[in-house]
Amino acid sequence: MNKRTALIFYILSVYVVVQFIWWGYHLIELTSEVSAQSTHVSKRVIMIMGEGAVFLLLLLVGIWQIRRSIRKELKLSERQNNFLLSVTHELKTPLAANKLYLQTITKRELSKEQSEDLLKKAIEENIRLERMIDNILNASRLENKVLKLEKESFSMTALIQQVATRFNTIMDKELVLVESSEDVEIVADKFMIETVLNNLVENALKYSGKESPVIIYIENDVSAITFGVKDNGPGIDKKFKDIIFKKFYRIGNEEVRTQKGSGLGLFIVAELVRKHNGTVVCLDNTPKGTNFQIRIVR
Repeated sequence: MNKRTALIFYILSVYVVVQFIWWGYHLIELTSEVSAQSTHVSKRVIMIMGEGAVFLLLLLVGIWQIRRSIRKELKLSERQNNFLLSVTHELKTPLAANKLYLQTITKRELSKEQSEDLLKKAIEENIRLERMIDNILNASRLENKVLKLEKESFSMTALIQQVATRFNTIMDKELVLVESSEDVEIVADKFMIETVLNNLVENALKYSGKESPVIIYIENDVSAITFGVKDNGPGIDKKFKDIIFKKFYRIGNEEVRTQKGSGLGLFIVAELVRKHNGTVVCLDNTPKGTNFQIRIVR
C-alpha cells in the first residue's frame, strides 16, 4: 500500500466517524421531543444509542487495527526500497572493481608484485560479493522455513579462532582478536554459528574503522554459553537497538548513507540464534562502541 492510498483511507475513516457522530446528534435531537411524550419511545432511543455506541467502538477499533497494518506495510516497503537500492549498488561495485583489476592486469605490463596485489583485491571483492549473495539466500531460506538445524558437537573456541584468522588473512592485519580462557564445546549447527560470527565481525569491521580492533569473546558456565563481538566504533543509539534486527532495516537513508550493507546481516543473526533457542542483544561497549552478545542455553 502506498502513501496516497493510506491518505485516502485516513480521510474516509475520519469522514465516516464524524458523519456517524453527526447522525447520532440529530437522532438525539429528533427523538427528544417524542421521548418526552412516550416512555416506550424513550427506551427505544436508549437501546438504539447503546447499539450505536457499540458499533462506533467496533468501528474505531477496526480503523485503529487497519492503521497499524498500513503503517507496518509502509515501513516494510521503505525498508525494501532501501534494500533494493543497497543491493543494486553492492552488486555493481565488486563487479566493476573486478573488471577494472582484470583489465589492468591484461592490458598493462605490471610487475609480479603489482599483479599479485590486484589479484588479491579482486579476490577480496569476490568474497564480499559471495557473502552478500549468501545473506540473501539465507534470508530467503529463513523466510520460507527451509533452513533446518543440523546439530553437532564441536569446539566453539576453535571455530572463533578460525573466523578471526580468516578475516585477518583477508585484511592482512591482526585486527580481529579472540578472548577465551578455555576450550568451550557446544552442540549446535556449525554452519549457522559460523554465519552468525561472520556477519557480526563483518559489521564490526565496517563501522569501527580500518585500524580499530574487533574482539570475539566467549564465556562458559554451567547453564549457558555466552559469546559475541565487541568493537570500538560509534555505537548504536538506544532507540535503534531493538529494531536493527528487523529484516531490511538500516539506520539512516540509503540515498545518503556512506556505509555499505544490505540490512540482512543482523536479521539473519537474530533468526539463526532464535533457531537455537538463544537470545541476541546489542549492548554498549566500554569505553565506546557496541557489544553484540549471544546467549545459548545448554
